Amino acid sequence: MLGGVGGQGLILMTRIICQAALKDGFDVKSNDVVGLSQRGGMVWGNVRIGKKIYSPNVPPGEGDILLAMEPLEALRWSGILKDEAKIILNTKRFYPTMVQQEKFEYPEKEIEELNSKYKVIEINAFEEAKKIGKKQVSNVILLGILSKHLNIKVNTWKDTIKDNVPYKSIALNMEAFDFGYSYENK
Repeated sequence: MLGGVGGQGLILMTRIICQAALKDGFDVKSNDVVGLSQRGGMVWGNVRIGKKIYSPNVPPGEGDILLAMEPLEALRWSGILKDEAKIILNTKRFYPTMVQQEKFEYPEKEIEELNSKYKVIEINAFEEAKKIGKKQVSNVILLGILSKHLNIKVNTWKDTIKDNVPYKSIALNMEAFDFGYSYENK
């Protein structure tokens, strides 16, 4: 499961995951829900990978991994996960309008409590990407982390990323992927 807000690149990430899995011989089904993305609203995608997949939808309580591009989205989509599942969590916050207008508080405590039920791998991919040289490669850092938890060859990931990013940014994206792949949660 992928969860984020509009404009974060969730559709491209979903495409890369699906293409990499297909290249390595898996059956893949996916869907994205992006209608709310125009106003910075939530967007999400399901990806199912296996020998034979019949539906793209991950049933509640059966998800293995949640790639959360924003902490509130980790909380929102955690119900899709089985106990002890993994959450790859980008800690960069994008505050919803109601929080910006001080009508609601950002659920910091509830997000922190995810650590008690799931294996949470936290990283501020946005800040790490800026150190690499371009904030736009933050999602490739997340894909590098994800790649360690899926049975898809590293070279397949890299080839698929190269096929989906502009030629002039391939080197930065490869550096971002390698950073994510070698990242250890602190």
